[in-house]
Amino acid sequence: MASNLQAYTYAQPSAVRTTARGTALGLETSGGLTPAGPVARPRFFSGFLTRPWTAAAGLLAVADVAGARYYRPELARLLDPVVTAQGDRLRFESFSGCCGVYARLDVLGDGLDGGEVLHGTTNVDVNNPLRDALTRIGADDPLHLRVGPEELAVTTLGGRVVEKKVPLPDRWLRGFAETQVISAAFEPRAELGAAETLRFLRGLPRTGRPGAAVQWLLLAGRALRPTSRPAPGAVCLPGPWRLATLHRVLRHATGLRLYGPPAAADSPPLASGWEVDLPGMRLTLVLSPAVSRGFSGEGGVLEALAGDDTAADAELVGVLLAWEPRIDPADLAARAGLTRDRVRAALTRLGTAGRVGYDCAEAAYFHRELPYDADRAERHNPRLVAARALVADGAVTFREPPGHPGGPVADVRSGDRTHLVRPAPDGPGLSCTCPWWSDHRGGRGPCKHALAVRIAHRRDSAPLEHR
Repeated sequence: MASNLQAYTYAQPSAVRTTARGTALGLETSGGLTPAGPVARPRFFSGFLTRPWTAAAGLLAVADVAGARYYRPELARLLDPVVTAQGDRLRFESFSGCCGVYARLDVLGDGLDGGEVLHGTTNVDVNNPLRDALTRIGADDPLHLRVGPEELAVTTLGGRVVEKKVPLPDRWLRGFAETQVISAAFEPRAELGAAETLRFLRGLPRTGRPGAAVQWLLLAGRALRPTSRPAPGAVCLPGPWRLATLHRVLRHATGLRLYGPPAAADSPPLASGWEVDLPGMRLTLVLSPAVSRGFSGEGGVLEALAGDDTAADAELVGVLLAWEPRIDPADLAARAGLTRDRVRAALTRLGTAGRVGYDCAEAAYFHRELPYDADRAERHNPRLVAARALVADGAVTFREPPGHPGGPVADVRSGDRTHLVRPAPDGPGLSCTCPWWSDHRGGRGPCKHALAVRIAHRRDSAPLEHR
């Protein structure tokens, strides 16, 4: 698995020192990005959490996901959550080792006290010493949290733990990109009160097997009713034991909201979002459509990556981002002089560099910075690489002129076979005669042949002055 390995230089080692005012924990940092530009040793937050017991449980839930594999559990875990400070909140994010579960704890303004939240992002290793420290947090224990660009430290009355930054693998980058695309298509489907939330979470299984039947849930009165078949308004729950980490926050939960894309009677398994309300915080899990299916292979960002104009739009929009916890596409469109559709495509591309996430609770994108670039994601996406190679080899031949109003219809030569690509008969996008489209019918993004047609179509349809 490829990783983005970076070197860091510190002015001095982190240390605990005794001062005239008492004991001080100093965490040294090594460069970071702020609204003022690069800073050699920035500080993002130093203060207390108003609900330490709740925050500890939420952080452990995020750590649980980072340390879990729900598919092929014998393989290695990733163990590297991400922390983003955004002026009015802290976001802690992680993926499971199989990239099929995304977790995020949003510590909102009401959950923070005694420190200014600045802006920045870092990824940290949450290992056993830190987990042990969080487990020992009680209802009345003060919890002091300090976040810098390279480290995270939690101090309690019982001691201290300091964790160093670790490399961020490429699968996480693709997972971050795909999750924000999928979540942006979610709609609220159900909301439970405190008692119903407690009852539902207590009923979740702790274990399961990847091949178990997919569950669907419908809101019936104030409770959720399971059904074995999809239906309009239903939320998919594939691998319900993947929600077991929510047991961490059982005693603190005040409500639960479910999110998902539109479902129909013949819908295949779908991704879903599960958001637990906590005092001053929100804990969100997003599940992939199947236990064996990671977000890193969903293909939702391929259309945005394939467009040359999207790269230029993303560069412009990226300059306008200012660490907003809520990005307003209409405002960005006005400031950039672009249409909203082009801004949304640009945000999707920025997401491939880890610079944009999506918050279902506020139905809004948010800005973060990860140590990646969009070109890296493009280089490591096999379908996109293969599509560009097909175009470069002249494998795409249009049956209709590129500007044909019905959409591109083309033959694509791939190896010793030629596939027909044309507008899909039952929805947007292109269909193909290849096995990939036959198996997934667009449910996991376009195949390499459809991507090649898109790329060639845009190239051949562009005005001469833009070629």
